[in-house]
Amino acid sequence: MTAQQERAILTREKVIAGAAEVFYRQGFGGATLSDITAAAGVTKGALYFHFPSKDDVALAIIEAEHRIATAAAARILESTAGPLESMLRLCADLAERLTTDPIVRAGIRLTTETSSFDRSLTRPYEDWLATFEALARAATATGELRAGTDAAKLAHFIIPAFTGVQVVSDVFTERADLRQRVREMWEILLPALVPPGDESSSQRMLEAAFSPR
Repeated sequence: MTAQQERAILTREKVIAGAAEVFYRQGFGGATLSDITAAAGVTKGALYFHFPSKDDVALAIIEAEHRIATAAAARILESTAGPLESMLRLCADLAERLTTDPIVRAGIRLTTETSSFDRSLTRPYEDWLATFEALARAATATGELRAGTDAAKLAHFIIPAFTGVQVVSDVFTERADLRQRVREMWEILLPALVPPGDESSSQRMLEAAFSPR
């Protein structure tokens, strides 16, 4: 890789990092290219070299967020013992990243502002829905969830519920209490989902997934 290519990569990363902070704080509609270049410490010419428009910068952040979340999910799915534990840990991990990772925070905010874009931004939600539906189906098959649990309906409840919890947490505490609020969501859900007599096992999973790091 040449020095020029390395500089171009570094500039692109600086634009994305600066834009992530701007989009998270101001939203897509409130952010300007001047705000982004100032936060990134680059010229408008450098920005336009990589991104023809504000839409393109936002889409790059959403794609970067999705890569981060997908990689983290793959690690969790490989390391957990069962599907219910995976569901809990996926939620705990994303809640943590939403409080610590600027790219994830900005990407999630942008995906809730899809009306601001002409292009479809449903893929992250579709992937999460598919993942949780598959996990719910597996958890039902292994007896971790009650027999007859509708995996698709459960996934279509959990993902919107998580989204709502993180939005309200952002409004009230800038997500400082997000992990606790997501844990409380599961504290309400689990008694209705797990078979009678398995409450203590699911509670141990919950404790492990959301224990302080």
